[in-house]
Amino acid sequence: MESEAPRYPEALLRERVEARLAEAGASAASRSAATRAMLHASLVGVDSHGVRLTGHYCSMLGGGRLNKDPQLRVEQRGAGSAMVHGDDGLGHFAAFKAVEVGMELARVAGVGAVGVKHSSHLGAAGAYAMAGAEAGYVTFATTNTDSVVALFDGAQKFHGTNPLAFAAPVPGQRPWLLDMATSSIPLNRVMLHRSLDKTLPEGVAATPDGKMTTDPHAAEMLLPLGGVDYGYKGAALAGVATLFSALLTGTTLDSDFIPMYGGDDISTPRNMGHFVLVIDPDKFAGRDVFGAAISRYLLSLRRSAVRDGGAVMAPGDREWAEMDHRKAEGIPVDPDTIRFLGL
Repeated sequence: MESEAPRYPEALLRERVEARLAEAGASAASRSAATRAMLHASLVGVDSHGVRLTGHYCSMLGGGRLNKDPQLRVEQRGAGSAMVHGDDGLGHFAAFKAVEVGMELARVAGVGAVGVKHSSHLGAAGAYAMAGAEAGYVTFATTNTDSVVALFDGAQKFHGTNPLAFAAPVPGQRPWLLDMATSSIPLNRVMLHRSLDKTLPEGVAATPDGKMTTDPHAAEMLLPLGGVDYGYKGAALAGVATLFSALLTGTTLDSDFIPMYGGDDISTPRNMGHFVLVIDPDKFAGRDVFGAAISRYLLSLRRSAVRDGGAVMAPGDREWAEMDHRKAEGIPVDPDTIRFLGL
């Protein structure tokens, strides 16, 4: 988000987001989950998946694509595995439920692997990895999305932006957190840059014929993580998300999704799949041993030698610094969202 964007207090944004979702008919439980996930994203600086998505979700609730009052169903499939049926509601609701189920399974089996089906847009995957880590569990969360990313050397949309998020508890500190798209940037970053009329970085997006562009209005396709030289890594990692969230759950492949944006159909559910893996450290080396080890690891990492002018950070350090800044100074909001929330 541009530094000159207007900033608003977290509490005000939470109130306005909840109000707009309530006006759109979302149940109390589902809108609370969506608000929680969006505010997480906005606070840690992932503006593409933050409060700016409120308008989109409200449109989908109004059009019928999203069930306003989803009734989640859980089916345990094994000692450490389960499926959550999202009832075509807001994806945040089903995803947070999957983390809760995963923790219940992990407390007994050591691991809880939970698939989600008949869901919708997940938002920031890190919100769900964080939910597990804050409760003391090592947690992985992923989803696949509609095709918008080319393969390495490809000239057509194939994978979605397909995020991978991992989080782990750290005694006396905020969790270790890695939340990354397997594309060069998220699609919502392009939408945000269009709203701000801001040029895209080099090597992250392409026109429909596969030519690289920095114009957000011309960009129709993203490049995989690693760009033109090392994009084979991002393209393969995108397939990991598809493996877990679509193939294991029996849901929708990237290429078969109804597009999130741009189509006329806003009434047909998308049957998105997600996947959450929750691990209880007590069932491995032990929580105390794990806690001491990750603390030593992070201390060593942060004390590592740096090159001139450089800095080393653990995954999550940037996010927590940004969260502290935004809690103190306010969350920047783009013009379209300002108008929709009535700020």
